[in-house]
Amino acid sequence: MLSDQDRIFTNLYGLHDAGLTGARSRGDWDNTAALIAKGREAIIEEIKTSGLRGRGGAGFPTGLKWSFMPKEIGERPHYLVVNADESEPGSCKDRDILRHDPHKLIEGCLVASFAMGAHACYVYVRGEYYNEAAALQRAVDEAYAAGLIGKNASGSGWDFDLYVHRGAGAYICGEETALIESLEGKKGMPRLKPPFPAAMGLYGCPTTVNNVESIAVTPTILRRGAAWFSALGRPKNAGTKLFSISGHVNKPCNVEEELGIPLRELIDHYCGGVRGGWDNLLAVIPGGSSVPMIPKSVCDTILMDFDSLRDVKSGLGTAAVIVMDKSTDPIKAIARLAQFYKHESCGQCTPCREGTGWMKRVMDRMVTGRAEIAEIDVLEQVTRQIEGHTICALGDAAAWPIQGLIKNFRPLMEERILAYKASKSTPKMAAE
Repeated sequence: MLSDQDRIFTNLYGLHDAGLTGARSRGDWDNTAALIAKGREAIIEEIKTSGLRGRGGAGFPTGLKWSFMPKEIGERPHYLVVNADESEPGSCKDRDILRHDPHKLIEGCLVASFAMGAHACYVYVRGEYYNEAAALQRAVDEAYAAGLIGKNASGSGWDFDLYVHRGAGAYICGEETALIESLEGKKGMPRLKPPFPAAMGLYGCPTTVNNVESIAVTPTILRRGAAWFSALGRPKNAGTKLFSISGHVNKPCNVEEELGIPLRELIDHYCGGVRGGWDNLLAVIPGGSSVPMIPKSVCDTILMDFDSLRDVKSGLGTAAVIVMDKSTDPIKAIARLAQFYKHESCGQCTPCREGTGWMKRVMDRMVTGRAEIAEIDVLEQVTRQIEGHTICALGDAAAWPIQGLIKNFRPLMEERILAYKASKSTPKMAAE
């Protein structure tokens, strides 16, 4: 269990003042100039040593990502873009940072931007997060008024501007290149890579896109040291992580815990357990709707970190834990997600544009059993043809929930098809 002194987000539940005075009382903006005085290379090296992996889903090493930015600042300015387009179903961690701990993010933006040679940062906020964007803007205004950002930010000698940009509520804009396109005023459609954003990103300039949580934790890591952060969690899965736990638990919540905490401990200790007891658990989607579900047999012992979940053919994703008890119809649940991905596909890639609609229509029939058993294999085969064959990962995100359903609940799907066939044949036999 994580001790309180090791928690980075000390106002996650909004129990204290979210403004600058409250943030300073919790240690934010404490001699930020000294952090910047360490120098660009030293900051990046410290983040590398800490083992911080991106908190937006992919889990790519954050320090390594920063190091891809050009060392010299040429004619083209550098940019940091913070991805606050939290549209993954089940994920609601970033919104609590924006609402209750915005100064952690703003200070993180300053330090990270300096490390990458960026004088400007854009925070791209999900369209539906009206109150969160307003709370962040208030905090940005406070930081400007106090001289913490702007000219000679925090007395560091580094000029830094931060802009809050509200999106229009498209899931695809959570993909980093689609987010950049949207920021530029274009339709949010992912770009082919290469070139990668570090070479050609926002306005054709070197750009790094990071998740809110990844940036917000960096000042604390630099203050307390990489050794402190890397001692938390497990090897190659270091530090603390915000988990969003929803669904059939007694107390849904956001909570900060160490990576590698057992799933059962996370649910029992912080959420008051599964509704109806642990034995009533059916399955869990461990990392937001885009990762394959895991059945109860795996949930009993699984550890919540990137590598442990990858080993069971799932993923940590954004650590949005969706708990489903035995009252859930898993086929209907995954059909609902298929509808979501069909709706959110940008339509640029044929496998995704055509495949998400096809999968949605087949899943709708699977819910009632209006299908043939052979179609289960066809459905699985089509998910494999979509997965890995699109510009961005939305095709994968649409395919993986269905793959998880077939892997873990194929007998239920077959049973439903047979039951539907039986219900159709019974009246006919009675009439004869």
